[in-house]
Amino acid sequence: MVRHREPLPTLDELRELARAHGIEHLGVASAGVLDRARTALHDRRDAGLAADMGFTYRNPDRSTDPSRAVEGARSILVGARSYLADHEPARPGGAQARIARYAWVDHYAPLREGLREMARRLRTAGQRAVAFADDNAIVDREVAHRAGLGWFGKNANLLLPGAGSWFVLGCVITTAVYPTAAAPVADGCGSCHRCLDACPTGAIVAPGVVDANRCLAWVLQRSGAIPVALRPTVGDRLYGCDDCQEACPPTVHLGRRHRRALAEGAQAWVDVLDLLDADDETLLDRHGRWYLAGRDPRWLRRNALVILGNIGDPKDGRVVATLVRYRNASDEVLAEHARWASERLGLAAPSRTRDAGLAGSA
Repeated sequence: MVRHREPLPTLDELRELARAHGIEHLGVASAGVLDRARTALHDRRDAGLAADMGFTYRNPDRSTDPSRAVEGARSILVGARSYLADHEPARPGGAQARIARYAWVDHYAPLREGLREMARRLRTAGQRAVAFADDNAIVDREVAHRAGLGWFGKNANLLLPGAGSWFVLGCVITTAVYPTAAAPVADGCGSCHRCLDACPTGAIVAPGVVDANRCLAWVLQRSGAIPVALRPTVGDRLYGCDDCQEACPPTVHLGRRHRRALAEGAQAWVDVLDLLDADDETLLDRHGRWYLAGRDPRWLRRNALVILGNIGDPKDGRVVATLVRYRNASDEVLAEHARWASERLGLAAPSRTRDAGLAGSA
C-alpha cells in the first residue's frame, strides 16, 4: 500500500500554524555547523565560565551540529514565543520567594506543541523533521540569531527587534529546504550597558559573556552549597533571575507589545515557610517541571533557607522554629545554610569551623 504524501507546506502556512500555538515569530536558518557557537562553548568551558553546567556545554560538537540530531538536515525552523504576562500577581504577605517570569507557568509546553505540529506536517510531506525546545541537542539561541530573529544582547540573551528578550525559543530541524534569512539582525545595544550594571553579582564579565559561577539563574539550580559571598545577593529569589532583562530598555519598553494574558495557576511567588514545611512529594508535585539538580527538592530548601536569612522576620516564631529545625537537620548542607540564615538574622552563632569547610567547597 502506498501512503499518500502531502505537499510540502509553504513557509507562510507554517507561520500560520505557529501563530495558532502562540509562536509569534518564526525564522529559518541553514542546518550547517554552528561554528561560532561551537568555538564559544569550548572557549568558555575551558576558561571555567561554564561552572559545572552540562546542557550544551556537555558536548559542544554535538550541540552545534544539526545533522547529529537529524540526519541529512537542510533547514532549521526556529520559533519564539513570548512569556511576558500582562500583569504581575500581587505579592502575598509574609516571607515570599520570587520566581523568574519564564517559570511562572510552563511556557515550553505550548511551544513544543506548536513545533511538534509543524514537524508532523513536514513528515507527512515525506521529510525528516524533529522538534527541539530547551534541549541540549541544539544551541537554539545561535540558531535563532542565524535565522534573523534577533541579535545577542550584552547579557547574552537574544533580543528581537521591537520586542526584546521575554521569549522562549525552540526549533524544528528538518531535511526540507526553505529560504533562509538574508543576514543576521544588526546589533541594537549600541553603547548601552545597563544589563551589566544591573547584574547583582557582576556575572556578565564582558559583553555577551556570562560567568555561570556567579549567575544566580545557575547558582540557584546547581547542587551543593551556595558560596557565602553570593548568599546576600540571592535576595528573595528562589528560581531564576530577571534583573538583566528588567534593566534592558528594548525588553522593558518594547516587550509590552507582546504580552499575553496571565495564565491561570501562574506562580510568581512561593511562601518560604510553607516550602520548608513541605515533603519531597509535595515539592516535586508543585515544582517538578523546574530544573532541579538530580530532581532533588533539597536544593529548593537550600535556596529557601538563604531567602529566609535575607528577608525573614527574626521576631516571627515560625521563622525561628523553622531555622532551629533545619540547624539540627542531618543534611549538613541544609544545616549549614540554616546556621548562616540564623546568624544573619541575629538568632544564633554558627560553628565557624564546620561552616568554613562547606563554604570553601562550594
